[in-house]
Amino acid sequence: MDALTPELPPDSKPMSAAANPTLDGPGWRTARGEPSLAGIFASVRTAKQGPFWRKLLAFLGPGYLVAVGYMDPGNWATSLAGGSKFGYALLTVAMLSNLMAIVLQSLCTRLGVGAGRDLAQACRDSYPRWMSWPLWLSAEIAITATDLAEVIGTAIGLNLLFHIPLEIGVIITAADVFLILALQAFGFRWIEAFVVTMLGVIAACFAVQIVMANPDWGAVVRGFAPTTDIFANREMLYLALGILGATVMPHNLYLHSGLVQTRGYGDGIAEKREAIKLATIDSTIALCLALVINASILILAAATFHRAGKTDVAELDQAHAFLAPLLGSTMAPTLFAVALLCCGLNSTITATLAGQIVMEGFLNLRIAPWLRRMVTRVIAIVPAVIVTIWAGEKATGQLLIFSQVVLSLQLPFAVVPLVLFTASRSKMGPFTAPRWLTVLAALTAAVIIALNAKLVWDYVAG
Repeated sequence: MDALTPELPPDSKPMSAAANPTLDGPGWRTARGEPSLAGIFASVRTAKQGPFWRKLLAFLGPGYLVAVGYMDPGNWATSLAGGSKFGYALLTVAMLSNLMAIVLQSLCTRLGVGAGRDLAQACRDSYPRWMSWPLWLSAEIAITATDLAEVIGTAIGLNLLFHIPLEIGVIITAADVFLILALQAFGFRWIEAFVVTMLGVIAACFAVQIVMANPDWGAVVRGFAPTTDIFANREMLYLALGILGATVMPHNLYLHSGLVQTRGYGDGIAEKREAIKLATIDSTIALCLALVINASILILAAATFHRAGKTDVAELDQAHAFLAPLLGSTMAPTLFAVALLCCGLNSTITATLAGQIVMEGFLNLRIAPWLRRMVTRVIAIVPAVIVTIWAGEKATGQLLIFSQVVLSLQLPFAVVPLVLFTASRSKMGPFTAPRWLTVLAALTAAVIIALNAKLVWDYVAG
């Protein structure tokens, strides 16, 4: 893949705003400044000529980094609970939530390529400071909450694999800053390759476990069909809301709109239209992989826990403990823990890049990636260590749920601007989203925000 789509040499100059007037249309309050992630901006060559597969290959990558956010420990918890409680019935909800994610991430692609701005830059260039700064603070809170879930998930993975106490595992996660620094030294394609490899390991782990579990494939297929039982059963509806509500992560919208600009697709309208199409295909394929993994978690829970009558499994360590006796193999829980650890390592990379995009985009402030990472990680580690030491291991589950609630609160502040920007002809020019896509995205955003609001209310109300 690297040989076909090499990165540009370090002295290559990124496209300037002046080179393309459509980037600074009348809808923007200020002109576009220096791009976020300037060191890798337009650094991956794209194929201008040749077969379609060769052109697409150059754009494959950013979507997989985005897909990481759709299989975090919070998603694992809801899928485990849904599968153990109701078998395969909630697979249709997992599929619906994935379709919603595809719609919103396609808007991120359109904004990043068409307007030449990531979502953070678009907010800075559209709103006065009294609006953009609170939006920046909201985004930072969301990234910290994401990092908190990542810290807990990685610590649980270390505990399950190596029996490292959770409070020690939480501290060890601070060392992952060296991972992304090492990968960045080799170039952005190496970062993408690492993430894709980890996703492959996760998929392989669940594939083996599902083979061991031997699910009822007829029931699996029927699980993807819509059913009125979801609305008739209040508890099933609540878990369905949990799966839908935890789908779109705010940091993913900032992340994707920035990562698509790592491709050197050119300045012309035709070139950008093709880039939008290819980048959308990339994210759609990657999100389908995320659906496969999330569905695999639910299928595994249904084929093991639900079949055995264990209908209240929701904690990660609880699922790990039950797998060996139910499947008759010590390999199954090990594979489960390996997949969880890989998920945590992947989240390390995406959280770092999202944090960099948010800070540079909103504030036009650039600091060393290692410093940015350490500050974010310390903010996440401190509450995790305190809670783990003070209240014990069971409290980490509650902390994980709390992080998802925080993300839910921040979601409207990212989704609403994204839909408004891409629907504005004065901002997007020829790259304005079609009306049908805007309507679909607005409905998707409204549903997700409403479901998140209900989950937050239920959490506050106990």
